[in-house]
Amino acid sequence: MKKAFSNTGLVYSTDAGRMCPDCRQPSSACICKQVKAIPKSGGVARVSRSTKGRGGKTVTLVTGLALDEMALVQLGKQLKAACGSGGTVKDGVIEVQGDHCEQVMQALGKQGYAAKRAGG
Repeated sequence: MKKAFSNTGLVYSTDAGRMCPDCRQPSSACICKQVKAIPKSGGVARVSRSTKGRGGKTVTLVTGLALDEMALVQLGKQLKAACGSGGTVKDGVIEVQGDHCEQVMQALGKQGYAAKRAGG
């Protein structure tokens, strides 16, 4: 019976808190985050506007940045602050709530990233 549970992996420990199911380390010391490869891109951030799958709400999407997950989260936080709105980072894409394409492009330019408007 114990053998069946060993395949699933530890998810939470009272000593260390949340555990990574892949490397079985505490989330704060997870080595899986460091091993993930940086996505390939053309070196240009693509800024677009989308409403699909969001109940008609508009979001500004930033794709194509060759940054690791932590750097994307930090950049997303700075972009959200520059626009004065909320948002998230999912699957290498920064989402900022609302139509803030011009503000995001200006903020990316100040950070030193080449940004292009994508979509309609």
